[in-house]
Amino acid sequence: MEKKLRQAEDELIKIVLYGPESTGKTSLARALALKYNTEWVPEFARDYLQDKYNASAEICKPEDLIPIAEGQLESENFKSQNAKQYVFCDTNVLQTLVYAKAYYKNFQDKILEQCAEECHYAHYFLTYIDTPWVEDDLRDKPNQRKSMFTIFEQELIQRNLPYTILKGDLKQRLYQAASIIKTL
Repeated sequence: MEKKLRQAEDELIKIVLYGPESTGKTSLARALALKYNTEWVPEFARDYLQDKYNASAEICKPEDLIPIAEGQLESENFKSQNAKQYVFCDTNVLQTLVYAKAYYKNFQDKILEQCAEECHYAHYFLTYIDTPWVEDDLRDKPNQRKSMFTIFEQELIQRNLPYTILKGDLKQRLYQAASIIKTL
């Protein structure tokens, strides 16, 4: 696999905030990084796609997926250099792959699949849809949150990845996450 899609090797405990749009992943990643005095990795796709939308009013296309995956991993590798024990990733390549499968009929990409297989994370926090949906230029599935949640969860189950569903407000989610993190 090409170098841009390789996860740096380190001793960090990497945790992914994972799930449908507008379910509190970014807020939780920030809060966890603050609580554990470490780094969090922003969602690369958000800025990439917002810039694209601002420039041309275009949305994500399949040809954007590899650059998004590369940018996400580059950000993760960079933030990991200064992280202390943990790094909290606001999404990852698997999230990109799940969205691609949901948006593009019969989507397959061997490079993204291989990257999702080769990148390792200690745990996934699957954020539930009990947060208010917030509209923006990029979000487009306010009425499909439950079905999207199911798609995200099924991918974790199918791949046999360790995960916990987080529900409630930010304080409740932080408490739930902390109880899992101390077991990792």
